[in-house]
Amino acid sequence: MESKINNEKLFSEFPPVSTEQWEEKIIEDLKGADYDKKLVWKTPEGINVKPYYRSEHISALPYLGSFPGHYPFVRGNKTIDNSWEIRQHIDVADITKANRIAVDALAKGATALSLDVSKVESADDLVVLLKNISLGSTDIHFYGSRNYPNLLNHLLEFGKKANADLTQLKGSFDFDPISYLLLHGDFYHHESVDFGQTFDLIKLGGKIAPDFRFISINGHYMHNSGGNIVQELAFAMASVSDYVAMLTGKGLTADEVIPRLNFIFSSGSNYFMEIAKFRAARMLWARIAEQYKPGDKKIMKAYVHAITSNWNKTVYDPYVNMLRTTTEAMAAAVAGVDSITVNPFDTPFKEADHFSRRIARNQQILLKEEAYLDKVIDPAAGSYYIEQLTNSLAVHAWELFVKVEQMGGMMQAVKDGFVQDEVGKNANARRQDVANRRQVLLGTNQHPNQDERMLERIQEEILDPDEEKTETKYKTLSLGRASDAFEDLRLATEIFIDSGNKQPEVFMFTIGNLTMRKARASFSSGFFGCAGYKIIDNTGFKTIEEGVEAVKKQNPEIVVICSSDEEYVDLVPEICSQLKTAGSEAILVLAGYPKDHIDSFKQAGIDEFIHIRSNVLDTLKSFHRRLGIME
Repeated sequence: MESKINNEKLFSEFPPVSTEQWEEKIIEDLKGADYDKKLVWKTPEGINVKPYYRSEHISALPYLGSFPGHYPFVRGNKTIDNSWEIRQHIDVADITKANRIAVDALAKGATALSLDVSKVESADDLVVLLKNISLGSTDIHFYGSRNYPNLLNHLLEFGKKANADLTQLKGSFDFDPISYLLLHGDFYHHESVDFGQTFDLIKLGGKIAPDFRFISINGHYMHNSGGNIVQELAFAMASVSDYVAMLTGKGLTADEVIPRLNFIFSSGSNYFMEIAKFRAARMLWARIAEQYKPGDKKIMKAYVHAITSNWNKTVYDPYVNMLRTTTEAMAAAVAGVDSITVNPFDTPFKEADHFSRRIARNQQILLKEEAYLDKVIDPAAGSYYIEQLTNSLAVHAWELFVKVEQMGGMMQAVKDGFVQDEVGKNANARRQDVANRRQVLLGTNQHPNQDERMLERIQEEILDPDEEKTETKYKTLSLGRASDAFEDLRLATEIFIDSGNKQPEVFMFTIGNLTMRKARASFSSGFFGCAGYKIIDNTGFKTIEEGVEAVKKQNPEIVVICSSDEEYVDLVPEICSQLKTAGSEAILVLAGYPKDHIDSFKQAGIDEFIHIRSNVLDTLKSFHRRLGIME
């Protein structure tokens, strides 16, 4: 039987709803609550993110009609698939060991390598380092040199010794005088020498290895020093602008310079913002590169490498780092970057081993082979939310870029300390968010594994490298991790215990209202667990006397009273009195902050109040000092 075709418009019975109607309904449901405070997310970058977006919010964006592989390259450089290089970072200076790891990585799924050349002193060293590695099929990225022109000379000689065709060489040098200045407070050699070397590398190197990238722009250092996304984008663009202006000013053409540039950005944990960041980076660079009027517009495509963040990685509960790097690699892949490095999960506290390198490599293989993220180009395209984020990040980054240009460019801004100060201010704010647990680091400042011990697993030179602290000519960035301070607390506790001291015990004096005592005991257990103290929880005491007797038997260093605010009025004075009579010297803590009774409870004997607005880090430091764990 033939089916009848219904020509009526599907869902025609549902009339369109305007934005004004949506807003009216939202305001009605808020019942007088502040719209901005309740629903608008204010990001660290200064962007106000609405609770929803509609097509009208992005209708004016000029690049929406562009295609993948076309200017301004928001949608990526690729036109066939979304494949990217799986780049294995080999953080090993010993050239023989590095080669062995590299060859194994290539055999097991890596398609590109980052190699430390800090100990390469001759072409013979390169023969050893690059043994059994095909220059034509493997992109090779060199880092760690103090003299990249010398490295280029070694490569030339290597080509002759190994009969290697250097015109097939693809990859990059991590030569970035501006980032070196930011990290070390001075130049590799001298400002004029360093910038002279950028000219020589591109002029000479471009003829030797036409597909090789000799200058890197390391935006990820901003991120890993605590900077935000706008700062990472803007300062990277200001750096590359300095390089291109200087090089073209010396006589090189834009067509000679632009294809030799290599952008390196972090990929952090803010999934959608990171997708938008990579898309915005390509657009920003295309706008800047266009001003130099290259003969071929295709060369304005930014080659972008993504490295998973170091800032949000932790020593404690380190396997959570695998979850973090997975979402970070996903964001970079969805955004269409050209290559990705997933840092091994254990790099915050030790040199990566075979297992952690394999896991890092396999995370990318899974994203390709099982999640098929290499099949679809720019799947985020058309998303009202991501398109709006892309544009907002580009606009804010451009404003900061222009500000730096007005200061005389990136080099001058670094010499003046502007870049370091701006990143430092943002880092302090981010650390404060971690201290107050507005930013959660699972396993570190929230839900810690109280049985975990990391002291024996840590390689001291990794966590606290033995570097001479000397005064520098210019201010420097401070690379670090958001979890540093909390990890110092936990490690101090472990050292305290290993020195023959008793592990501090925190006793939960749970009494009264079942719901409140359980909730507050759970909160307090997590609070003190962040410092590595032993938590002694209880199901609840029927009487004060029963609880006091249990405290006497356990003799803990800290007692936390857990009940409801209403019951505290009668319970707190009596508990404090009985514990004092029983001879307990424990520090008395109240879970909660009943503001009308703070003074009276202090007079009764309460030493500290812990609650959702507490600065967890500062509070735990004060307990460490009282217990003699930390000065």
